Amino acid sequence: MRKAMSDSRADVSLKELENGPRVDILGVKVSAVNMPKAVALADTAIRSGKTGYVCVTGVHGVMEAQRDAQFRAILNGAMINTPDGMPMSWVGWLNGFNAMDRVYGPDFMLALCELSVRRGYRHFLLGGKPGVAPALKTALQTRFSGLNVVGTYTPPFRPLTQGEENDLFALVGSVRPDVIWIGLSTPKQEKFMAAYASRMRVPLMVGVGAAFDIHSGQTQDAPNWVKRSGLQWLHRLAQEPRRLAPRYFKNNPQFLLLITRQLARNGIEKLKQRRRRVFSAGQDRKFHHAIRGEVNETRG
Repeated sequence: MRKAMSDSRADVSLKELENGPRVDILGVKVSAVNMPKAVALADTAIRSGKTGYVCVTGVHGVMEAQRDAQFRAILNGAMINTPDGMPMSWVGWLNGFNAMDRVYGPDFMLALCELSVRRGYRHFLLGGKPGVAPALKTALQTRFSGLNVVGTYTPPFRPLTQGEENDLFALVGSVRPDVIWIGLSTPKQEKFMAAYASRMRVPLMVGVGAAFDIHSGQTQDAPNWVKRSGLQWLHRLAQEPRRLAPRYFKNNPQFLLLITRQLARNGIEKLKQRRRRVFSAGQDRKFHHAIRGEVNETRG
């Protein structure tokens, strides 16, 4: 692991990592970050010597959290919980976080890998179907000359046995990665990170789901304009309709309804607070006028 940082700029960043602003989106605390900020915070986390995990949360994750309180607690316990989709950013903007912007998992992976070449960080890839993690390793090292990917692991589609856990711990311990990328899809990858982050004693685990298939060439990424317009779900739906249709057609309308209610409640509460402040200020003015009147009468 990296040694703890001591310079003042790092200390400030570490405080921000631990106590940075978050936006409440239906009970899920999403970090009010953009891509440069998320990469900087991850860099700080790795160099600090701390152990934690990063969640990349969009509408799917938020809606899973409505049905699973334990999963919601896992998201809220993340060292960084990035806004994976544009709806997360839109809600952030409406709450006054104007610099908040989408931190899409596959893009975050590329950005942190690019930084890692300069920093010398060591990466480990865990997830995907058989053959995907090794293909991803080749693709990333081809794209980023000098990137150090020290190992891969393809877990079974079930919980690990005690023997498999021990083998994985031994493998990770022997190569000592700084970052373990987890590609198991939501909510499985987040639950995996929460269960194993401290036990593996790795500075950072990051759940990136679709990044494994996208960067290994299994599926196509959406054009940037589609991502920015909030329509990436349609692009993914066109590629995997059987798997994704039930998710999107269930989650998207429910999210729209629930977030509209939340924003309406927040707007009403802010209006009430503003009225209370105005009323309080008016009462203060009346009080001061009365005091001045009494003083004037005394002088007279």
